Amino acid sequence: MSGFDNFNTDFYQSSYSVDDQSQAGYGYGNAENPYNKPYGQYDYSQPVGYASPGVMQPQQQYTGQIFQPTQTYTPSPSQSLYTSSFDDEPPLLEELGINFDHIWQKTLTVLHPMKVADGSIMNETDLAGPMVFCLAFGATLLLSGKIQFGYVYGISAIGCLGMYCLLNLMSMTGVSFGCVASVLGYCLLPMILLSSFAVLLSLQGMIGIILTAAIIGWCSLSASKIFISALAMDGQQLLVAYPCALLYGVFALISVF
Repeated sequence: MSGFDNFNTDFYQSSYSVDDQSQAGYGYGNAENPYNKPYGQYDYSQPVGYASPGVMQPQQQYTGQIFQPTQTYTPSPSQSLYTSSFDDEPPLLEELGINFDHIWQKTLTVLHPMKVADGSIMNETDLAGPMVFCLAFGATLLLSGKIQFGYVYGISAIGCLGMYCLLNLMSMTGVSFGCVASVLGYCLLPMILLSSFAVLLSLQGMIGIILTAAIIGWCSLSASKIFISALAMDGQQLLVAYPCALLYGVFALISVF
């Protein structure tokens, strides 16, 4: 056992002493540590930073005002051009294809069958006016006790499809379905007058027959005139007016009976 005690004593030999803790201060040498003072001797009047010795302190202070930061970012020229481009955008109605000036000109062209139609305006796909005229035609029929909205839209769709096929066969340039629907819808305006007369008086007599024939001729003449000017179909107005008269004759039958 004496040999084991000598080995244990030799193994734990060291120059470290417990008294050195008060002088070393956790590895900071003999430097004075303000946090190592006993209770009651600490000077609380001196502000002490809480940052560690290895952290760099900011060298420049904030010079701006509260809620008014300094301008540090300037937009690039491309971004400035992008934000200023909103002022050059067209109005919303023009982007949607609704032009009240063109609608008024088309309406005047229909109301004046002898007026020369502008082909550049008539070749547009404008369905705002035709939708309003179809609703007005159905409303006037409703005033006379006829609920015919389904027949109005159904006959309109079939008539537009038939005229679209016929005009593409007859013209050299061709035409779009929206243009055909727009022209036929605008030329429905005289038929609204006929259905309005049906609210006030009966159209099944001789006066009604004459008025109905005049309205059918008015609608077909206006539609054929617009198609001829828009598609450059000179000398073919009567050929275009005949199928238009058949289409508007169906609407006239709905109004009379």
